[in-house]
Amino acid sequence: MSEIIVGLDIGTTKIAAIVGKRNEHGKIEILGMGRSESLGVMRGMVANIEKTVASIKEAVEEASIKSEVEIKEVYVGIAGQHIKSMQHRGMITRSNTDYEISQADIDAITDDMYRLAMPPGEEIIHVIPQEFIVDNEQGIKEPIGMEGVRLEANCHIITGLVTAAKNIYKCVEKAGLTTKELILEPLASAEAVLTEEEKEAGVVLVDIGGGTTDIAIFQDGIIRHTAVIPFGGNVITEDIKEGCSIIRTQAEQLKVKFGSALAKQTRENEIVSIPGLRGREPKEISVKNLAHIIQARVEEIIDHVHYEIKNSGYEKKLIAGIVITGGGSQLKNISQLVEYITGMDTRIGYPNEHLGKGFDEVKSPMYATGVGLVISGLKDAEYLAKKNKHELAEVKTDTIPEPVAGSKERSLFGGRWLDFIKKSLVDDGGDQNL
Repeated sequence: MSEIIVGLDIGTTKIAAIVGKRNEHGKIEILGMGRSESLGVMRGMVANIEKTVASIKEAVEEASIKSEVEIKEVYVGIAGQHIKSMQHRGMITRSNTDYEISQADIDAITDDMYRLAMPPGEEIIHVIPQEFIVDNEQGIKEPIGMEGVRLEANCHIITGLVTAAKNIYKCVEKAGLTTKELILEPLASAEAVLTEEEKEAGVVLVDIGGGTTDIAIFQDGIIRHTAVIPFGGNVITEDIKEGCSIIRTQAEQLKVKFGSALAKQTRENEIVSIPGLRGREPKEISVKNLAHIIQARVEEIIDHVHYEIKNSGYEKKLIAGIVITGGGSQLKNISQLVEYITGMDTRIGYPNEHLGKGFDEVKSPMYATGVGLVISGLKDAEYLAKKNKHELAEVKTDTIPEPVAGSKERSLFGGRWLDFIKKSLVDDGGDQNL
């Protein structure tokens, strides 16, 4: 029976808990989900711990009731403008060449990458090996089983602020849950909405959330660039609120029901009437003007995305174009505006690529990250099960290679980041307050 995984997406506008497992056909079956309004998060980072804990509890309780599963462990997404990425090459010289290159050798290189010196307050979240070099032979994607003395790896390294991760970890602990792994949100969203063919051809994932816009660029099946832009759907709502002199809830409703990212696609004489406050006269707003306000801000977000695409150096190699997901992707005509500004093919990404039967509600782009966290969690659980089975087989056949320090308990995501957060909280005495 497949393991049951819970993904917890702590977003700026909502907190979503999604429970899923892999069915007999290899698809992801969603057993239940819960969502609550996110009151303590700003731009992907926790700003109020108590409010965030209350929202997490509400979402998890709803997901637990709907799925009839007792939720104890969760895979948690991390985002925010503090996230950065870089490329680095690691290398080991193998002392025991009687054995083929194994997973332990790859773990040794990735473990070594976690020791890179970072600016104060920053730590490495993920080390993702992209391609390997065995004895100067370039472009190897799967070195396991090969013979060689010198093993090198080009790695994509993602870093973030320790304090931001500590706050997320604390909130999850205070909600009575255990964090199984912290996963970068654009990587999770990519798992949910991108196909392997798109990753091979070259594609940009743009996840427009409430507080941030997350970017992940893939080419030749490898992640090449990640970035987080500190703007999302909420700044569009704020602009509507200011531009139309209305309250925030009305601005959000206007955006969702009548908003468009292309002003020229709206009718000149269409008017929306908004009830006045406390008996005041109703306010009439032109849908055309509304679209102009929205378009100006969406263009700014797309310009930032386009800059990141150019900055990655892969602009000319992205055959599959752009895939937009997240709540912001539901804005009318947004894909046409993205195509117009970037000149790249664009589609909306729905997280139904890997889903079997289950909750249709999660097939909305706004749940791409949550579904992606479940998929990532399942891959992690399957990886650890396979690794443990492989190690048992090696012990039985008495052909166990030279052990590599620290590699035994490594998950698919490295696990180092979470270990560091736990240790630093204990060192600070922070766990006494949990």
